[in-house]
Amino acid sequence: MAWTLPADLLDALLALAQRSQQALQAALHAVGWLPDVHGQPAWPWVQRLAAEVLAQEPQLARQATALLACVLGLGVLALLALRWRWARWALAPALLVVALTAPWPALALLQAPAVPTSWHRSPTGFTVQSITQGAHIYQQQCVRCHGADGKGEGPDAAGLPMWPPTLNGSLLWKRLEGELFWRVRHGMQSAAGVQTMPAFADLADEQVWQVLDYLQAHAAGQLLRDTGAWAQPVRMPQARVHCRHTGATSVRQLQGQRLRVVLGGGVAALPPDDPRLLTLWVPAQAVAAGDPADRAECTVQEPDALPVLAWVLGQAVDGDQGLQGAQGAQMLADRNGWLRARALPGQGGWSEDDLVCRAAGPANAAPTRPAASTPPAADGLEALIRRMDAEPVRLRRGGFPH
Repeated sequence: MAWTLPADLLDALLALAQRSQQALQAALHAVGWLPDVHGQPAWPWVQRLAAEVLAQEPQLARQATALLACVLGLGVLALLALRWRWARWALAPALLVVALTAPWPALALLQAPAVPTSWHRSPTGFTVQSITQGAHIYQQQCVRCHGADGKGEGPDAAGLPMWPPTLNGSLLWKRLEGELFWRVRHGMQSAAGVQTMPAFADLADEQVWQVLDYLQAHAAGQLLRDTGAWAQPVRMPQARVHCRHTGATSVRQLQGQRLRVVLGGGVAALPPDDPRLLTLWVPAQAVAAGDPADRAECTVQEPDALPVLAWVLGQAVDGDQGLQGAQGAQMLADRNGWLRARALPGQGGWSEDDLVCRAAGPANAAPTRPAASTPPAADGLEALIRRMDAEPVRLRRGGFPH
């Protein structure tokens, strides 16, 4: 069996490739050699290092690792040559040996087409507000081709040169977000030069990022509905909150704690406080701080949060009937802010089967179970928490770790 790079080593290699390109871009921008494009430094070349291929081709990953080891070895030898004469005599032969025998990867396989916004990052923060605004823009600009359900079967789709792709799978995670931005902003063409998607030049940059936020939330829900899992990690959307004890005012300030997110229902139906979790209530209607109904540990202060989380759960929100399907559902978020588990309305206690965002492996493979020596959990929630803590998720967007 061929040796495969450990996941941590592969992630380190991918992160090095990504950050080195971003550092080069930042350095060129700092000295004034690169302009701003859509509010961030432009990538100046039509190609970029496609290190994400290393995650798909184990042989290339092994070659790249061996080559990196050779380069590091030469670097150490060069440093020694500054002090000891023997190292100077060894440096030239070592360079020749590396040049002749190093496992040079095929450069063509490690290149990918790039656009000026390839390394742009979304400035929206994946908030309830940005997702909600993105939904409105999608309905106005995109639905006639991509369809209300995102499957690419809108009323105008049949008249296009090419059917639009489904937006409900992992497509949004397979591309760099800056390259997705460019495709929406500037349109797409086939290899023959035929326009397959028009440019949305009339949209503001922020609106394009908002549409991408909505598409991510919607696609996560569709994957959960169709496959029973969040096949790609999705964060708890950012929102304003009121917390009785900590004084936190945003979901971001709650990171570092496990969250139990309770959707809708009355405050009387909230589960009792649990020291292992912080309960975050998402009411169907806004509850002002200080209101007698505001007795949850933390309460979301944005009325749009419930429909946004219904999308993440794969629930249609066409009117009140769609929201009723989400009310009473619960979700668990880990200490890093990733949504990990789901309990359906009316479900009893938690169990490990409720873990629907699992530790990353090939294609987000099912995680390994705890060793037999692990003490048995006192209850299903305890077992689930142990799994979440022991098996953190890894997000790869566009093939790169985030």
